[in-house]
Amino acid sequence: MAQANPSPGKVPEEARKRAEELRRLIEHHNYRYYVLDSPEITDAEYDRLFRELEELEKRYPELRTPTSPTQKVGAPPAEKFEPVRHSLPMLSLSNAMDEREFLEFDERVRKMLRISGPVDYVAEPKLDGVAVELVYLRGELVVGSTRGDGITGENVTNNIKTIRSVPLRLRPAADLPERLEVRGEVILGREAFRKLNEERARTGEPLFANPRNAAAGSLRQLDPRITAQRPLDIFCHSPGLIEGGPKLESQWEFLEAIRRWGLKTNPLNRRCRGAEPVLRYHAEMERKREELPYDVDGIVVKVDRFDLQRRLGEISRSPRWAIAYKFKAHQGITRIVDIVPSVGRTGVVTPVAQLEPVQVGGVTISSASLHNMDEIERKDIRIGDTVIVERAGDVIPQVARVLVEKRTGKEKKFRMPETCPVCGAPVVREPGEAAYRCLGASCPAQLRERIRHFASKRAMDIDGLGEKLVSQLVETGLVRDVADLYTLRKEDLVRLERMADKSAQNLLDAIARSKRPTLARFIHALGIPQVGEHMAEVLAEHFGSVERLADASEEELLSIHGVGPETAKEIRAFFSAPQNRALLRKLRERGVVPQAEAPRAKAGRLAGKTFVITGTLSIPREKAIELIEREGGRVTSSVSKNTDYVLVGTDPGSKLEKARKLGIPTIDEAEWRRLLGEKA
Repeated sequence: MAQANPSPGKVPEEARKRAEELRRLIEHHNYRYYVLDSPEITDAEYDRLFRELEELEKRYPELRTPTSPTQKVGAPPAEKFEPVRHSLPMLSLSNAMDEREFLEFDERVRKMLRISGPVDYVAEPKLDGVAVELVYLRGELVVGSTRGDGITGENVTNNIKTIRSVPLRLRPAADLPERLEVRGEVILGREAFRKLNEERARTGEPLFANPRNAAAGSLRQLDPRITAQRPLDIFCHSPGLIEGGPKLESQWEFLEAIRRWGLKTNPLNRRCRGAEPVLRYHAEMERKREELPYDVDGIVVKVDRFDLQRRLGEISRSPRWAIAYKFKAHQGITRIVDIVPSVGRTGVVTPVAQLEPVQVGGVTISSASLHNMDEIERKDIRIGDTVIVERAGDVIPQVARVLVEKRTGKEKKFRMPETCPVCGAPVVREPGEAAYRCLGASCPAQLRERIRHFASKRAMDIDGLGEKLVSQLVETGLVRDVADLYTLRKEDLVRLERMADKSAQNLLDAIARSKRPTLARFIHALGIPQVGEHMAEVLAEHFGSVERLADASEEELLSIHGVGPETAKEIRAFFSAPQNRALLRKLRERGVVPQAEAPRAKAGRLAGKTFVITGTLSIPREKAIELIEREGGRVTSSVSKNTDYVLVGTDPGSKLEKARKLGIPTIDEAEWRRLLGEKA
């Protein structure tokens, strides 16, 4: 077929045609095997086709293409993962832990949609894996990224490409979108997990705790060749941004379309008309749970029609149109050896149960948070009790209940200490709060947790600041607040236990790299109560600088969509504290300068405009909000100087009067529709 020593750039036509044929055949058989679960040839026949293509591409490198099946063997190692901003946020789901909570979700959906009859849902197994997004341009895979914080993930394209069930090129189709963003879950099957841990045990490597951790660790290997050796799989389940192609009107249509285009979906997905079929599906999946070749911890229920999803909208980071309906948690029986108070970064003292180690869902559990004294008293938990422990959502260990019948009379009640077990400062319970707090302004335990939070991956991302090193930095007095991290010297670090010259330099380099964080990461790193990653993104986008945020009034904070009274109060309290103002000055003096990201451009007739709605409109309020947001505007709950228009319906409330006092323009529904571009 081929010349022995072909001239560079000259590929025989016969070889070119054979390579194209082999790629087509391999892609076809991948689709049959991974998507349809209906192979047409044996593994040996498939391997022969694959090896022939490899040999052709080796002989004629010009034949090798980025989408060739042979490129799944892994690319050269990467130095780090680059950030990828998702076109549309990858939302997390709220949970229903039992039938009552799911039925409440169904009732809310029908009430908001004003539907008296059953709603069509799509129910899918909730896989315990790693959420990713795949981006295809003109049918070719160009980006694969992790979910990250829902706004920004990590570029793991080369690792994603090694997964056999991920097509590098979609199947040819007349209706293929120009751009297709699809979300899915990367998993590692139970048998593959068992074999992987057996191999790691043989080579003396630490074992993975569970298949999800193994999948996450495999997907985040800097060397894709290692990922290629792990039998990862994927199930695709949700759309991101789609441009071109057919107008898909429902989740079920979307699942059928992507399967037709070559992407793997779960064959156990089911359409359900109303709540009762969903309950039956949940019970069926829970019965089958242990028979499945992969881990599931519940089902995901989505309103089927996309137009209804849009009407329902979202709350913060969770859609109103979908819910994760969890299975009963894996449980085990053990004994509480002791209850010890643990001090967190905000001073909250949390009682933690020390347990006799027990296996629950494949994980050894030796401790569980008891949350607060109210929880201990409600469940009557005592030191020495025999208890049922479970992994809530198959992840977080907690004490489900006490086996009172096992008591011997030697059990002891736990009492919260009056002084901090770490610094000796008073421990108090504020009126109306469930939590006890240490009042020690310089409590080492709080400082340790603040430093760990500040340096964490989703905050300042200072690699190398582990728990033991942080403890040493605090105990030796080298770090008295997070700003002191930026004055550490190598000669200080090398004196610490297990800190060699190279490790010290690596840490100093990581600290130096953290001096230019994004504004959102910096706000998150400050550890303001009630301000997580998403809220930090919201605040960064709204204010554009720490200084503006620090000077914001409670009223201005409340005008921001998603900021409630409790969050506004905590933000105001944080920036009003002199010690926090001093900390910001120290960080600035030591070269920490957060970088405001350029705001994402918002297209539409109402781009950049903020609305408040008062009174009753001729359409549901949710629909009005949807129309405003679709045109680039946003809706807040209260009137402030940042409001552009107050949309007034019939029977308006006090917001109208406040708008008049502040001189904010008020418009009726007819004028609002003209702003939207509708003709009178």
